Amino acid sequence: MTTGIQPLPDVLSGERRTLHDTPAGMISYYVDGPARSNPTPDPDEQPPMLLLHSINASPSAHEIKPLYDAYKTRRRVYAIDLPGFGHSERSDRPYRQPLMVDAILALIDEIRSENPAQSVDAIAVSLSCEFLAKAARQVPESIRSLALVSPTGFARITKTHGPPEANCGIPRVYRVLNWPLFGRTLFRLLTSRPVIRFFLRKTWGSKQIDEEMFHTSCRMARHPGAHHAPFNFVAGYLFSADIPSVFHELEQPVWLVHGVRGDFTDFSRSDKVADKPNWRITALQTGAMPYFEIPEEFVSAYDDFLAKVNARQAVGSNQV
Repeated sequence: MTTGIQPLPDVLSGERRTLHDTPAGMISYYVDGPARSNPTPDPDEQPPMLLLHSINASPSAHEIKPLYDAYKTRRRVYAIDLPGFGHSERSDRPYRQPLMVDAILALIDEIRSENPAQSVDAIAVSLSCEFLAKAARQVPESIRSLALVSPTGFARITKTHGPPEANCGIPRVYRVLNWPLFGRTLFRLLTSRPVIRFFLRKTWGSKQIDEEMFHTSCRMARHPGAHHAPFNFVAGYLFSADIPSVFHELEQPVWLVHGVRGDFTDFSRSDKVADKPNWRITALQTGAMPYFEIPEEFVSAYDDFLAKVNARQAVGSNQV
């Protein structure tokens, strides 16, 4: 019997794998790049890289494709579909930051089992930067450096304090979104092709968006269960109430990079970390996903950051 539901495409090269029975349910991820040929650690070998897509109505690992493609030729690269998105489990359950952090930690454990004695260099986009920061605080020995691309948590309207693990959820909003007729109708509207294009233009700060990403987003939004995680996102449950303190406590080298166009340009609270020796802040003349617009410049800047990480690691310092 035909259901009319098309299977989701694999959106990145290499191999797509799944982790079953993790604390976050079934997790899908992609892996590509040269595998370690010698189980003995090589001091000249670059550690594996982990890439995290942003959170919106229809994201997937495709959002970090330019970085995945740029680095897969020279190091082992992993890209996750976070819970509720892409090929990962999309069941009806509460989607909160601990769930996302659990997924990241499960994949990091898998990465480190494949790459013994190596911590990871990790890149996250937008709200996922909060998840990565909490994972890095929880297992600092497993995450060598963090690159935060257009992270949430630095805008003037950001909550500046809150109890540990508190979120910004608004229960009445979530209840309204879960009214069957209203919620599903709203989700279909929010993920219609014109609306997805509208929000991508706001992200880019330009009418010139990545068309492949647009078409992939449209397809991801039509898969069963696609509304569950976005409803939690819209209701505020995936935002942390204590994220400024989490960012401030990070001990690893951190690169905060953002654009100056579009709707995601308020990083006024970044002054709280600007003078910390392990933080580097870069503004680029782009929208919120600069690696799509100026991939070579972005990769060059990130390579420079990682070179500083390598040099400081050699002398036992986290200053960048």
